[in-house]
Amino acid sequence: MAQHFDTVDEYIASYPAEVQGILQEIRRRCHAAVPDSSEMISYGIPTITLGGKFVVYFAGWAHHVSVYPMPNGDEAFRASIAPYRAAKGTLKFPLAKPVPYELIGQAAALLAAERRSGTA
Repeated sequence: MAQHFDTVDEYIASYPAEVQGILQEIRRRCHAAVPDSSEMISYGIPTITLGGKFVVYFAGWAHHVSVYPMPNGDEAFRASIAPYRAAKGTLKFPLAKPVPYELIGQAAALLAAERRSGTA
């Protein structure tokens, strides 16, 4: 049975310590990239919001962490995320490799810009 979490803190605390650190850093980078953002649990996972609307979701899994959805970005950005593209709209980062936090922050900033412009 899936666990229910009321807060992002509860969600992150449900993971082993090493994964908690990764999820906390993703959370921090997303908030830094999206000024005036808030957070909530939506669809059972942490969600960064802006003006009450979702901007970016992130989640922990057994062997990776994921960030959803993928922003459009320019050609250089699309090339930089290519190794992490998974299912439609998903960026998947293996836990066994260094997590590209700067890229995640960039994705969050692009998603926020799309949300603000009404293209998301």
